[in-house]
Amino acid sequence: MSDYIKWIRNKIGHDTIILNYAGICVTNDKGELLLQKRSGKDNVWGLPGGALEIGESIEEAAIREAKEETGLDVKIEYLIGVYSKYHFEFPNGDKSQSICYFFKGSILGGALHIDGKETFDLNFFAKDRLPPLFTQQHMDAINDFFDGKIGVYK
Repeated sequence: MSDYIKWIRNKIGHDTIILNYAGICVTNDKGELLLQKRSGKDNVWGLPGGALEIGESIEEAAIREAKEETGLDVKIEYLIGVYSKYHFEFPNGDKSQSICYFFKGSILGGALHIDGKETFDLNFFAKDRLPPLFTQQHMDAINDFFDGKIGVYK
């Protein structure tokens, strides 16, 4: 099934649901972190990633989302952590508790690609020059990544 979120929302409306996401931290040779300017957000950034679809693993979701949102082929190196105590209300009234599994990944190939639908810009940022991020969940994962933490559960 593709687009699990749309399918479940058609059944339950705006009520709070638990959603699983995969995100990935990819760096360049300078140690800068790749961030994505996302659709529907004014001048805010986040890590590449997205919702798990039925039938795929968290690792497969992270790899698929990285390709869709950045144009890069990546491999997973390790799990940074699981970030699960975050609640969101979207502009359309949908509510969720978001569980995101953040991975460290490395680039295998491909080229940065901005699709203008989900991704409006891609750029590598140094730790001390991060732009505004769209959610605390991503900020927590990025801080843990730069602090070298592994096996984080929040």
